[in-house]
Amino acid sequence: MDQISIRMILYQVELRGPLANCLWESRYGILSEKEAALITQETLTEYLRLAMPDASVTMIDRTGTMDHLKVVVVSDAFQGKNLLDRHRLIYQALDVPMKDGRIHALELTAKTKDEG
Repeated sequence: MDQISIRMILYQVELRGPLANCLWESRYGILSEKEAALITQETLTEYLRLAMPDASVTMIDRTGTMDHLKVVVVSDAFQGKNLLDRHRLIYQALDVPMKDGRIHALELTAKTKDEG
């Protein structure tokens, strides 16, 4: 077994959740720099659900580059919070992909289920 196969097996066993998608050598194989820089709706949703387990997430790619996103989040975690606090909650949840460059720009809509 070569060194790359061993590393891929270790990633499969040891890493779970959204951070597993940050790796260039993922469980799906070795990713190019461009592929590693993209975020999927599934990964984005995983990050948001770590902070808001009941979140319903819709993501729209605004430019075709998968880093300028329109994101609609519906969660009861927003209950009693003003718009600024709702956005802060989302930005905190997406801190890692914002800092590593997978997300460059966000257009946010944050609603409770009653407002949804």
